[in-house]
Amino acid sequence: MKQPLRKLFLPLLNVFERGEGAFSYKESHRTILVIMGCIFLLLSLGIAYLGIHFSQGGAIVPFIVFFGVAATALVVGTLGSDRAVSKVWGTRR
Repeated sequence: MKQPLRKLFLPLLNVFERGEGAFSYKESHRTILVIMGCIFLLLSLGIAYLGIHFSQGGAIVPFIVFFGVAATALVVGTLGSDRAVSKVWGTRR
């Protein structure tokens, strides 16, 4: 199941997996990235709910931003290589 999903999100993953040279990776970075993705997903869904509930069309902008951050974090955290996770954190040797 992982390979078809990697193929689907390949354009996004290529942005983070590019590069050469040494990088610093820790398993905790991946775990924290997935947790942060879940938090941003919950935040975006809460914004969407409140925007609909109070009929506020302006809530679409924060929803799109937070949902985009959540999707990126979850895709890189679950499907990305160690280099991609390291690049998100900005850790280099």
